Amino acid sequence: MSLTYSPTSTDWPCQVKTPGSRDWERTATKWLRELLPARYASYQTLTRHPVLLARHAQLQVQQEIRTVRTALQTARAELPSLGVPESVIEQTIRLYAAELGQLNHLARGVRVVMHALMDANPARHGH
Repeated sequence: MSLTYSPTSTDWPCQVKTPGSRDWERTATKWLRELLPARYASYQTLTRHPVLLARHAQLQVQQEIRTVRTALQTARAELPSLGVPESVIEQTIRLYAAELGQLNHLARGVRVVMHALMDANPARHGH
């Protein structure tokens, strides 16, 4: 049974062409690479295998989500001792909350792109 995804959903990244269209996998690979630190662009094993790249991007985004959650949860307790003014702490909390929303959206995008890549190459992925 095929995993379900919808390129028309709000989770599908606008930078990635619709599956089945010309060059869609290339646009998916480019988008996924941009989610990783620059040094990963030289790792040919990842760049030549889009599903591996998607898996690593998924792990990377999940780690960023954990980092931002920790920063958000500890801001009020830790930032005053660093001498950060209350108004800046409030701005920082809003920034972290917004970033968490963006990262969650990215994580959903990576997931639907990975499923589409797997569906496009079923023999390679055992389904």
